[in-house]
Amino acid sequence: MFELRLRDARHKVASPFAKGGWRGISTAPQVAQAAKSPLAPLFQRGEYRLGVMQILFALTLAGCVQLPELKQPAPDLPKSWPATTEKSTDLAAADWWTVYANPTLDSLIAEALANNSDIRLAAARIEEARGAVGLADADRYPGLNVQASSARTKVSERGVNPVPGDTINNSNKASFLAAYELDLWGRYRNASEAARADLLATQYAAQVIRASLAANVARAYFSLTTLDAQRRVAEQTLGNRREAVNLQRLRLEGGMAGELELRQAEAELAGVEVSLAQLTRQVRQQELALVVMLGWEPRRISDEVVARSGTPDANPPAVPAGLPADLLLRRPDLRQAEQNLLAAQARMRETRAAIFPDLALTAYLGSESKGLSDLFSGGAGVWGLTASVVQTVFNAGRTEAAVKATAARQEQLLASYEKGVRNAFREVLDALVSHRQARETAEAEARRMAAFGKAAELAALRHDNGMTSYLEVLDAQRNLFQAQVNNLDARRAQLAAVADLALALGGGWREADVVKP
Repeated sequence: MFELRLRDARHKVASPFAKGGWRGISTAPQVAQAAKSPLAPLFQRGEYRLGVMQILFALTLAGCVQLPELKQPAPDLPKSWPATTEKSTDLAAADWWTVYANPTLDSLIAEALANNSDIRLAAARIEEARGAVGLADADRYPGLNVQASSARTKVSERGVNPVPGDTINNSNKASFLAAYELDLWGRYRNASEAARADLLATQYAAQVIRASLAANVARAYFSLTTLDAQRRVAEQTLGNRREAVNLQRLRLEGGMAGELELRQAEAELAGVEVSLAQLTRQVRQQELALVVMLGWEPRRISDEVVARSGTPDANPPAVPAGLPADLLLRRPDLRQAEQNLLAAQARMRETRAAIFPDLALTAYLGSESKGLSDLFSGGAGVWGLTASVVQTVFNAGRTEAAVKATAARQEQLLASYEKGVRNAFREVLDALVSHRQARETAEAEARRMAAFGKAAELAALRHDNGMTSYLEVLDAQRNLFQAQVNNLDARRAQLAAVADLALALGGGWREADVVKP
């Protein structure tokens, strides 16, 4: 690498007003100010012209590098989302889960947000990014150091060039050192902007984790309460099956029924016992999955159970007509991608600034003496001031390669942002369809359960009157049991669909968000 340097090297001149010197300084105040400046020798005709030529040459070299174009994302979104109804309930963007009106769920989500390991990890990443901002900002300010030294040396009396007199020398020095690099091209400013964009991206990433955790806790809680309700149905059905087995055994002993009906009743009893065992296992598994999200310690997991208040009523809010589609852009994952793109653009400007010359100022002020007692006495003062310009002439294309790499990084993040918008749009549409279909499915399952309940009553009545076999009764009861289980699962899906929609939209909505036709 070749470097062009312009430094104050204490040029020796007879007079600052030597012939031909100080050109370009025309007024008396300028002359007086220049005469007092420590950089006055730089204004000598030769040195001044050389410095200007070096700076112009450096800027000419910088202009030879082709700079890429900065691109801004502009997603093309529809005016509003498709709606299921014109009547809706507000679903707040923050703490959207309060729409369920379930205090137990509210406390569980609050506990998860306070104790979950992913939340703590995200908080630590935010602090790390905040520290990086401080480091980037520090480069934009001068540095000041204090230096003190004391040395005692002896030179040879028999050397090639013997020193007459005392061969032992003492040196004591104390000084302040200052250094500052002028940020004329925005290198450090853009580095600071990139660090701040990284901080915002990290904060949005924490919001992504928070929203996903709340939705996952809500889904897990609804699954747990649904499994509890299904297990209660299975236990009730198991009691009915045992009574039926006992009844068929008595009828067999009394000669009123055959062994086939007894064996059929026993088979149905065993089938319900299998379902109950499976539901009990699923309840425990779902409970363990939930307590891990809550951040429970192992001892608490083994000693306590998760509190629940039964299966909440499935009354989720409907999606209003005219809900603006740009609500999608408030999703924290899209905001994170946008900040990553802004950080990449700032880094590209930072890399571009490396094309231009570096301008630096260094100075020191202190005192130096042979004796320590004379260190701060009159005449011991020393000072120095240096200004330098450094321009890269040849580095085998390193600078251009760095600019191309940052430009490619920007293209990647721009494509990632556009892909994220498309995926987010698809997720919202999927959530809207699931929300609508879950409500329709729950209504159909409720009607189906009622029909099977009536059919079971009629089958039992027909059997008691000797109009049909016991097999018809067993079929009707089996269908009723499965319909009850399916109805509970449909209610769970309807409740979970609200969490999916809120997560897809990056929160909920309010009536004020609705676009009136």
